[in-house]
Amino acid sequence: MLRDPSTKYRPFPAIDLPDRQWPSRTITRAPRWLSTDMRDGNQALIDPMDAEKKQRFFDLLVKVGIKEIEVGFPSAGATEFDFISGLVRAGVPEDVTVQVLTQARRDLIETSFASLDGAHSAIVHLYNAVSPAWRRIVFGMDRAEVKAIAVEGAKVLRDEAAKRPNTRWQFEYSPETFSTAELDFSVEVCAAVMEVLCPTPEAPIILNLPATVECATPNVYADQIEWFCRNLPNRDAAVISLHTHNDRGTGVAAAELGLMAGADRVEGCLLGNGERTGNCDLVTVALNMYTQGVDPGLDLSDIDAIVKTVEYCTRIPVHPRTPYAGDLVFTAFSGSHQDAIKKGFAAQAARNDDLWEVPYLPIDPADLGRSYEAVIRVNSQSGKGGVAWVIEQDKGLKLPKRMQADFSRHIQALADETSRELNAADIWGAFEQAYLPSADDRFVLRDYDESGGPGDRLFVGRVAIDGEERSLSGRGNGLISGVIAALAESTGPDLSVIDYAEHAIGHGADAQAAAYVECRTSDGRTVWGVGIDTDIATASVRAVLSAANRA
Repeated sequence: MLRDPSTKYRPFPAIDLPDRQWPSRTITRAPRWLSTDMRDGNQALIDPMDAEKKQRFFDLLVKVGIKEIEVGFPSAGATEFDFISGLVRAGVPEDVTVQVLTQARRDLIETSFASLDGAHSAIVHLYNAVSPAWRRIVFGMDRAEVKAIAVEGAKVLRDEAAKRPNTRWQFEYSPETFSTAELDFSVEVCAAVMEVLCPTPEAPIILNLPATVECATPNVYADQIEWFCRNLPNRDAAVISLHTHNDRGTGVAAAELGLMAGADRVEGCLLGNGERTGNCDLVTVALNMYTQGVDPGLDLSDIDAIVKTVEYCTRIPVHPRTPYAGDLVFTAFSGSHQDAIKKGFAAQAARNDDLWEVPYLPIDPADLGRSYEAVIRVNSQSGKGGVAWVIEQDKGLKLPKRMQADFSRHIQALADETSRELNAADIWGAFEQAYLPSADDRFVLRDYDESGGPGDRLFVGRVAIDGEERSLSGRGNGLISGVIAALAESTGPDLSVIDYAEHAIGHGADAQAAAYVECRTSDGRTVWGVGIDTDIATASVRAVLSAANRA
């Protein structure tokens, strides 16, 4: 890398727009959406989609609710032409409009129209590059020559559409490389195209303003969009469309600010596939709106099915950190994050309204068809709250707060030992080993009985001690104190109860009960015991024996 990059690269010039309005605006309604997955997305694949994958992707886009779909570049070859014409012959849903892309050449435009014969409605998208670098380096043309290409292309659009009156035609024009072109020239070329096609507010032209290569910060693109909208003649006869790329990593932000600057339509790909670093991610833009209380008009309620289809058709895995759609986006490993999420879910359950307010989760995973099971996962960075969450979700056990800290030490030791993520089975295995009965325990309950009245209870039980079955008895003001007295009168530890908790696990006839007891030994140590049984009294006896085994 250069020590002084200014010797090689120039900063992008600011737009002279001192009274810009977009920074004070918000997005309050969904735009028109155009998917270019089957065009921009497909051409960026190492192995382009075959007809079966294209059809599957098209069906996904229809199911999601995309109403305008760019299905290809019919003049690119027989494969593209045959797929598009076959799609039209098979029947496109009445509320869906297919779009095709063409360069501004007569033969290519004619081929594009031919591929759409029989369509109930269609958009033909014409483009030519207009920026200085393309004029100078690629074409060797001046402004007038580049403008003439666009005008001649628009005339062919008009004439070809007139030959096919049974189709409802819409026209789209892109001054390609708009984001690096002079704004006054982009307006000049678009106005000239509009003069040929004669759009009206009832039948507007689509003017697509692409950031063909992202070369500046999103605010600059927003300035460009607002300047263009202010200076375009007959603005009410044009739909302003955005087509951002992600070269600087801000394609989504540029699209959002472009909408605030006055645009009406967003072009992009599901999950951000596309040339180089990708096109604008339509899923992210739509769900960003959703989290602000704006209905995007798209059905993304089964995000995993969308991911699965996109991965199958593109053969590109979706990154686990992809916003909203990645495997790990709703997952917390950090202890402090887990604790906040756990408390957030508890507070959410106690609310009297549906307002979503859970720390670290900007959207309810359930809205996207995700479960809460994977929200908190455990590794060496996790804390007691995360471990407790997994146990509660997996087994229904609601560990007392101080017990969470006790169990967390067992999990921390296991995570350090294994150096990997711990799944629910690992955590449950550690819990069983730490607190639940095993064949190696010193004290194992065989049977018991209790009698007496309030404040004077007698416990009589058969307990295996070091493998030898013995009869124990003890009195106390309750069952638990009777068990502790019985242990103390035998060879058991001298325990005093610090805290006790219990709750049901599940509902109905098959429900079990869980009991937790925190005890202090005669030498000042704190031990926890857990008992699980269909009978709550038996669960409490098992919990005391569990604590005795820990002691």
